[in-house]
Amino acid sequence: MKRPLYKGSNYKKALNIEDLERIAKKRLPNFVFEYVYGGSDDEHTLRHNRTVFDQYLFKPKTMTNVGLRDLSTTLMGSTFQMPLAIGPTGFNGMLTRDGDLKLAYAARDAGIPFILSSVSTTRLEDIVAIEGLTAWMQIYFYRDRDFVKSMIRRCAKAGFEAIVVTTDSAIYGNREWDVRNFRRPMKPSIPNLLHLLSKPGWMRDVLLPDGLPTFKNLDDLLPPGKRNAQGASQIIGPQLDPSLNWEDIAWLRELWPGKIILKGILAPEEAQQAADLGIDAVVLSNHGGRQLNHSLSPMDTLAEVKACVGERCELFVDSGFRRGTDIIKALALGADGVWLGRATLYGLAAGGQAGAAHALALLRKEMESTLGLIGYSRLSDLEAGCLRNMQRYER
Repeated sequence: MKRPLYKGSNYKKALNIEDLERIAKKRLPNFVFEYVYGGSDDEHTLRHNRTVFDQYLFKPKTMTNVGLRDLSTTLMGSTFQMPLAIGPTGFNGMLTRDGDLKLAYAARDAGIPFILSSVSTTRLEDIVAIEGLTAWMQIYFYRDRDFVKSMIRRCAKAGFEAIVVTTDSAIYGNREWDVRNFRRPMKPSIPNLLHLLSKPGWMRDVLLPDGLPTFKNLDDLLPPGKRNAQGASQIIGPQLDPSLNWEDIAWLRELWPGKIILKGILAPEEAQQAADLGIDAVVLSNHGGRQLNHSLSPMDTLAEVKACVGERCELFVDSGFRRGTDIIKALALGADGVWLGRATLYGLAAGGQAGAAHALALLRKEMESTLGLIGYSRLSDLEAGCLRNMQRYER
């Protein structure tokens, strides 16, 4: 008998993130699912982000007391229930109405930080207003520096604790599947429009009564008449500034009184320079495989980066994390925490806020069992010695 995978639509029956991915695919129109799922070019980086975990195998200890296992940790000076954060992802209102708010509430209830994207469909002030939530704000360095400056001041006034600068999107990645699905910006192809008709639940949730959501934090960047989804999609890409460099980070340091996190670095020497400049944290990331094809994974450079920066700045990682075992491996190699992208988006698309919460609960359960099975009761005790890199071992 063939081993059957769950093929239904009830997110509560999902046993892992892959199950949530299949449920999300059933609920979403094709062009929306591809926007979440797809990578750049021939998607080598997207695939490598998953296969890289296979080269690390656990070396478990068994005769240890693991009856009580503690996943709590300290990130950026605050204590959280898990070493996770929901990372910045754009246009979440296209997955479900008020998608950013639903993700933020799921993060709050799980006791982890939430990072809002500057291309979100929810006002940044509405995120900060959520009681009990630790919220950080992601920004891009657009060519219009006056707009960037106004965003920074707006974040300070709202009360964000940290700003996250995405560094790996100064040039927009070649996302061919996004192009294939549209006749022109935000106008789906005929096959995609026909497929859309088979998703009445999504249309009621997202499109009625006002159509696709808009980018609530970009009004000052977008000219009048270009503030709908179609107009914004034509403006945002060309506004990304390929001249982004360390002088811009120094400029930001003078403007922003809070903490600064750089997201998108992979090179150890750049992480070391960030630490030398007093940057509070670095997120090792290849943008989930959506930017550079044939890129290294954060897992390829994590140990080397940790050796360079030590404790001078915190290290986060993202890109490709789908299992609790993935997360424990990253922590053992020196990461302070893992930022989630697609994993919680699939939960959001499958079941709204409750679906995102289910994704986090699945990962928590997997982390707890993995920690005990390798012989540890606390995250702080993890060390690289609990792993063996089979690729290096075989050489």
